[in-house]
Amino acid sequence: MPDYTARRTMMVDTQVRPSDVTKFPIIEAMLTIARENFVPSSKREAAYVGENITFAPGRVVLEPRTLAKMLDALNITGDELVLDIGCGLGYSSAVIARIAQAVVAVEADEALVGEAQAALTQASADNVILEQGPLAGGAAQHGPYDAILIEGGVEEVPAAILDQLKDGGRIACIFVDGSLGTVRIGYKLDGGMSWRMSFNAAAPVLAGFEKTTAFAL
Repeated sequence: MPDYTARRTMMVDTQVRPSDVTKFPIIEAMLTIARENFVPSSKREAAYVGENITFAPGRVVLEPRTLAKMLDALNITGDELVLDIGCGLGYSSAVIARIAQAVVAVEADEALVGEAQAALTQASADNVILEQGPLAGGAAQHGPYDAILIEGGVEEVPAAILDQLKDGGRIACIFVDGSLGTVRIGYKLDGGMSWRMSFNAAAPVLAGFEKTTAFAL
């Protein structure tokens, strides 16, 4: 039986801390949550490698460094409500659940929602609400949110998602342009958005987050 606890510690010591992620709640959460329970069973051996893990066509569990740095930039506090879009099997939601007051996680695939619920229950992440529906629709019924995390690439963020962010709230996305991906943090102030570049990362573009092409005659 692999020693997953040792692998978790190594992941934090070799992938997370060297990436200038020093906030204790993030470190503690990533040392605690059993990442191997949130990847396909055939990929448990690869759960702690420093790369994205594919769990469905065009869908990945973000590499530990990328997730940690996105959470670090969002600066989530213990009294905040977070929207986790494209939670997949629930790893990110389980991590955020140890940092925030509550998490609303959205996943489009019914089978994935069932697997995520089982893994989150096993992790005692009882402050996570799972919602099934199109990722680009978010979960307006539980909002507005202090912070939003999008678990995959975007070319543009739908207005419906930005509408669910509180004024003064933050959103983290991996903007993809061709083969390049850059994490940007968006800040909502007086109803408008301002974006700051954070670091480079990669992920497939999620359905519903593609650039809408305007046809000109």
